[in-house]
Amino acid sequence: MPGRARPAAEYHGAVGVAKRLQASVTGARKTGVLFVCMGNICRSPTAESVFREHAQRAGLLDGLSIASAGIGDWHVGQAPDNRAIIHARRRGYDLAGLRARQVTREDFARFDFILAMDLRNLRDLKALCPPDYPGCLGLFLDFAPHVGWREVPDPYHGGADGFETVLELTERASEGLLAHIRRLR
Repeated sequence: MPGRARPAAEYHGAVGVAKRLQASVTGARKTGVLFVCMGNICRSPTAESVFREHAQRAGLLDGLSIASAGIGDWHVGQAPDNRAIIHARRRGYDLAGLRARQVTREDFARFDFILAMDLRNLRDLKALCPPDYPGCLGLFLDFAPHVGWREVPDPYHGGADGFETVLELTERASEGLLAHIRRLR
């Protein structure tokens, strides 16, 4: 859905993330990034793979722990949707080895950035979020305000164009998130 994006710095935990990132710079811990969608078979595994590849190209992968999860448990243990795998492969991204899992409260202790694909996912994550979570909980596309969208649309019930849109949006947001992480370090 189109809409005005919020600057990433406005998110809950911006100061906490900066402190946690300092630990990753010194080698004490990796910066954790978790992408979340509804079932963890289309959008969030695509975001995980795209972000991982962009981090590798930027020389930052060794300092990051990257994963994805779903709000629901419908697809736990399953590979991503075959259409997502095919479209990602055409752009050089590999989703085939990923398996769906459900987000847990423990993820808030493991990940500095927990990024939802849409507002419904974000609402569900906020319900799970401990009040003292020091990280960044928000929408992935808020790291790409120039695209003019806040939510990554769910391609599950649509055609090929939907999967291409997901790839386009996650590529732009990956660039923005990496730039944000660099600034915090």
